Amino acid sequence: MSPALRMAAALPAALVILPMLAFAVGLQVPTALVIFLLLFGLMLTGMPISISLGLTVLTFLFLMTNVPITSVALKLFTGIEKFEIMAIPFFILAGNFLTHGGVARRMINFATACVGHWHGGLALAGVMACALFAAVSGSSPATVVAIGSIILPAMVAQGFPKRFGAGVITTSGALGILIPPSIVMVMYSVATNTSVGQLFMAGVIPGLMLATMLGLTTWWRARKNNYPRLPKASWGERFRTFRASLWGCC
Repeated sequence: MSPALRMAAALPAALVILPMLAFAVGLQVPTALVIFLLLFGLMLTGMPISISLGLTVLTFLFLMTNVPITSVALKLFTGIEKFEIMAIPFFILAGNFLTHGGVARRMINFATACVGHWHGGLALAGVMACALFAAVSGSSPATVVAIGSIILPAMVAQGFPKRFGAGVITTSGALGILIPPSIVMVMYSVATNTSVGQLFMAGVIPGLMLATMLGLTTWWRARKNNYPRLPKASWGERFRTFRASLWGCC
């Protein structure tokens, strides 16, 4: 192993050990510097960020303060005692059901039947499908994975630039944290003791406005660059796709 690689391998351990040794021998080291060096050292070892943050906080509490251990355990328990947090795993479960149950594909079929004949048909259908899926899953990553894994290959096969398709899906996936229900809104309400219902109501109009603006931007870019369109679907086809996606939309 070269000297450079040895130094790189020893850097995380040095960032973790040296601040603790300095604090142990009584050197006047700023507490904030010790915390940040410990955090960066743990993250450089490949440890997940959440665990790195937790170990840094616990190290600070146990070694640099006089906080009793019982109060730390009590605080950890009361932090997860909120009833609203129970909604988060159910949102994740619903997103997995929709992704693996074929509901996302049926939503895409319905969106394609509605707006597929406009300029940038599949891209507009992706924006609309992301808005519909976001209204059910409450998660941006789940929206991007569920819709993007289906519609992005179809857009590339139809002749859309790959960068354009990826940009449409990733930006439309942001609707998952704005259109209620939203996991982020639930966490914010738990952290600030605000009403979940009021947050959901406050996110309806901005979410619809953002979806409309994304759709208009996609349509304008597709019209300007003459991206492909789909044949216009009949009203019977629209009703059939709507009925097929009804359970997911509800």
